[in-house]
This record gives sequence, C-alpha cells and structure tokens, in this order.
Amino acid sequence: MIYAEILAGGKGTRMGNVNMPKQFLTLNSKPIIIHTLEKFLLNDRFEKIIVVSPREWMFHTKDLIKKYIQFDERIVVVEGGSDRNESIMKGIGFIEAQYGLRNQDVIVTHDSVRPFLTHRIIDENIDAVLEYGAVDTVIEAIDTIIQSNDGEVISDIPVRDTMYQGQTPQSFNIKKLVQHYQSLSKEEKQILTDACKIFTLKEERVKLVRGEVFNIKVTTPYDLKVAEAIIQERVHK
Repeated sequence: MIYAEILAGGKGTRMGNVNMPKQFLTLNSKPIIIHTLEKFLLNDRFEKIIVVSPREWMFHTKDLIKKYIQFDERIVVVEGGSDRNESIMKGIGFIEAQYGLRNQDVIVTHDSVRPFLTHRIIDENIDAVLEYGAVDTVIEAIDTIIQSNDGEVISDIPVRDTMYQGQTPQSFNIKKLVQHYQSLSKEEKQILTDACKIFTLKEERVKLVRGEVFNIKVTTPYDLKVAEAIIQERVHK
C-alpha cells in the first residue's frame, strides 16, 4: 500500500507572535495545511493520507478539514510526537495498528507548511520509493555552503556542485524505516534532524528526486509574505 503522511505536529515558534501553529495560518483565505493536503488528495495512488497534529490542535485540524474539504475517507488525523521523527513513527504506528504492515508498503512524508509541491514531485517520489526504498526531494544549492564547527570561523567550504538543499517529500519503505529507526541509539535519535539521515547512518542509498525552488517551507513571517506573493501570481495568471 502507498500512504501519505502530512507532518503538522510543529508549534511554529519561528513565526513570531501568532496565536496558533504556522500550519493553520491563512494563505489566500485558506489555511496553509489545507493547500498542502489538497495536493495529496488529487493523487489517487494513496490508500490513506495521515495528518499528524499536536494533541491540543487535533480537533481544530479535523474542523478545518471538514470545513474546506469535501468528505474523503482516506484522511485520518492522528496525534504527533515530540519531534519530527517521532511524529513520523506515530503515523506509522497508527497504520500498523489499523491495517498491518507488509514488506512493500511505502510512505510519502511531507511538511504541512510546504504548500507548493507539484504533482510531478509526488509521483516521482512514489515511483522512486517503490524502486529504491528511500527518497529525498532536493534542489541544487544556489549559494556557496559555509561550514563552521563553532559558529565563529569557517571550518570548510564544500564544493557547491556536490551540494543540495533538502526539501520534502521524503519517502520510505515503511518496514525498513521502522527497522533502522529502532536500531538507532538514544544519542543518535537525539541528533536527528532529518528522516533520511536514518538511512544514511545505516549506509543505505537514498535516491534523489528533483524539487522546485518555489517548494518553500513557510516557517517565518518573511516566508509567509513570499508564499502570498507566489499564490497571488498564480491566481492572477
């Protein structure tokens, strides 16, 4: 089976003085999370679409889905975890409890605050994860990447031609992801910022799918202004 998981478990602390998590903020008169969810609903390859939400915002999430989206039995809202990877595992835990896990089951995970992903990106993630077992969506690095170990002076300047910026979706064979995650030490889990890192730590290959420059993550007030500009340009075309 092919599952989607929309990661809406964050609290949006970098968005500044707002009274709700960033995924619920309005973009062109509609919550960001709804824009994102609609992209996945248009793809009929997904058996279920799991929306992971903070516990205290689960009812709000369900209310928004009911308000903006016609009934779709594929959508399920579940409680998230304390961080990104725990939230992914919470969604997988729900899948296992409700439907069981088979060797070929895959999951396409995506940030709820990346509303501009394309159908091409989704389809290429599905195709690639079925073949390779792990996929990351990336764009080529535009700026030179500076590495600093202490935040004070340059430690290294990697060759830009080999550098990429990670986006989402990130897609995985579910059984492999669970196996690798459970084998990590407590220390390894604490330093994880990216689910694909789980596979690289286990020396597994992760296939790259090309993203888009406009597939931005809305995390700051500036990002929200850029997102509004993108959507207004599309509305008036």
